[in-house]
Amino acid sequence: MWHPADPILNALTYQPGDRRVVATPEMFGASYEDLSLTTSDGETLNAWFVPANGEPLGHMLFAHGNGGNLGDRSPMLAMLAAVGFDVLAFDYRGYGRSTGRTSEQGTYRDVRAAREALLARPGVDPNRVVYLGKSLGGGVMLELATAFPPAALLLMSTFTGLRDAAVAVYPFLPKAFVPNAYPNSQRIKRLRCPVLIMHGDRDELLPVRMGRELFAAAPEPKQLVIYPGGMHNDLIGFPGWAETVATWAAGVLPPKRLTSG
Repeated sequence: MWHPADPILNALTYQPGDRRVVATPEMFGASYEDLSLTTSDGETLNAWFVPANGEPLGHMLFAHGNGGNLGDRSPMLAMLAAVGFDVLAFDYRGYGRSTGRTSEQGTYRDVRAAREALLARPGVDPNRVVYLGKSLGGGVMLELATAFPPAALLLMSTFTGLRDAAVAVYPFLPKAFVPNAYPNSQRIKRLRCPVLIMHGDRDELLPVRMGRELFAAAPEPKQLVIYPGGMHNDLIGFPGWAETVATWAAGVLPPKRLTSG
């Protein structure tokens, strides 16, 4: 439902910044394929498919945070490919080379187009698909997970709800003025898959209590990793971050299907 504060909140929430894509996974040792996806309402999204280095452990769908574009996530995508994940990442409408104007419902349409593109790729086992959402992307992935449950879900530096996040980042905003978008604390209760929650205890934007609250609300099986000294955007710089993700995924994903031939 439309809220009178939506135009203001959209301007505060979605911050694509410079839309030039200035880095790619190749700069960090990973090959990639540039894709063009079409959403259900006719927008065109820029996406990348980064294949795993070797036999894939799983197939990851990645939704990034509210600032920047795909290029800024190149190091992270290369790290995930190096530990065994195929990764499909995309820019929301209005970000990078993607058309359109960002909105909450738009992000949900965008991630559905990306999911369909991942599942359509040869060799992708739908039973081994992992969703990864960072910050805003965590809210996008939680909504998708309630509609199309993945094999596993990873949330990084994610907020309990946009109302809570907006007040944390912009204390001058009256809470009642903010629409209850991305109600993550409620949605996470309906999960039907294993979840890993990662948060830094010095997150300067979204307090670590949000990660703890999401963990408390999530059903089992679940795991919480708190990074001492971790801030909002530096978790991938901690030693062993990608290996932690791979170890968790290997423990929760179903056995690989045997194929005859």
